[in-house]
Amino acid sequence: MRSPSFSIGVEEEYLMVDRQTRDLIRKAPQGLMSDLSAELGQQVSPEFLQCQVEVGTKVCQDIAEVRAELASLRQSVSRLISGYGLELVAASTHPWARPEDLEHTPKSRYDDLERDLQQVARRLMICGMHVHVGIEHDELRMDLLDQMAYVIPHLLALSGSSPFWEGQDTGLQSYRIAVWDEMPRTGLPEAFESFAEYNRHVEILSRAGIIQDATKIWWDLRPSARFPTLELRVTDVCTSLEDAVCLAALYRCWLRMLYRLRAQNQRWRRYARMLIAENRWRAQRYGCVAELLDFGRGTLIPYAELLEEMLELVAEDAEYFNCQDEVAHARVILSRGSSSQRQLEIFYREREAGASREAALVTVVDWLISETKRTLT
Repeated sequence: MRSPSFSIGVEEEYLMVDRQTRDLIRKAPQGLMSDLSAELGQQVSPEFLQCQVEVGTKVCQDIAEVRAELASLRQSVSRLISGYGLELVAASTHPWARPEDLEHTPKSRYDDLERDLQQVARRLMICGMHVHVGIEHDELRMDLLDQMAYVIPHLLALSGSSPFWEGQDTGLQSYRIAVWDEMPRTGLPEAFESFAEYNRHVEILSRAGIIQDATKIWWDLRPSARFPTLELRVTDVCTSLEDAVCLAALYRCWLRMLYRLRAQNQRWRRYARMLIAENRWRAQRYGCVAELLDFGRGTLIPYAELLEEMLELVAEDAEYFNCQDEVAHARVILSRGSSSQRQLEIFYREREAGASREAALVTVVDWLISETKRTLT
């Protein structure tokens, strides 16, 4: 078996808000998507709601290229929508938006989605980040899918950017996950003995007419149906560009670490999904201030301690990919807080200073706009 390329690509979903009101836009202005497509081509596309836009990097060979691509895409989208009186927000939820105030994109696939899933689909005013890593061999992709499930909660914990929903502090660092989990075929991935076994299960659903193809399987981690990649889907979209780059680098390094184990006739231990699901919930609820369950010790361990263990495990791989600084940025996220933590700090600081709930939430959106733009410099 040839070594995987470990090529990397990132997709990010953003929100568009009215510059004056800070509300999510109900409809995309006429000509907006045409202008975006004219400049960015297939690297930009609409999403389910008209207030959303998705971008995707080209296939990248190193993390510096990922950073440059994401920075350019964020900058281009921000500049183009600015001409329509809009601002770009890189966050997984808007602090006070309500689903009934928004309209989905008039496209057959989105029409079908709403018709099939009803209110579940209409609540999808959420954004995520997807990271693709090239694992060209089908059987290896299945093997790493199973082993990679263990660290899904650890990556989610760093990414939280969705603490608010409909004007309320949800108490969760990633409320996006709560919304997303209402969808079918989401959550932790299944474990399969082979690529053929995986395909057989997909074919059962497709033959029954439940799904058209494997693109309708929306697990936290999945074999991409379009590319020979293993696609991480669990993370919130990061407000800070450097946070996004960090998570992409850490995911890629973890995959290579698992591949190194395999090359030495070793593998990461398989753990019951009920245990991983418990850590996933704790990451969703508490973010990177969580204590996660150490399966071997059977005790809760502070995330900071687990992070140091993770960084030690992938040190060789970070050196191989020349992304030591990007991976180490996880410590910065831990020390200064994720986007969710920073949004909550701003909100409660404003409230303590006497601001109304509405005014405090507007200040949160102002920060999100500013931080999204700051990452472009």
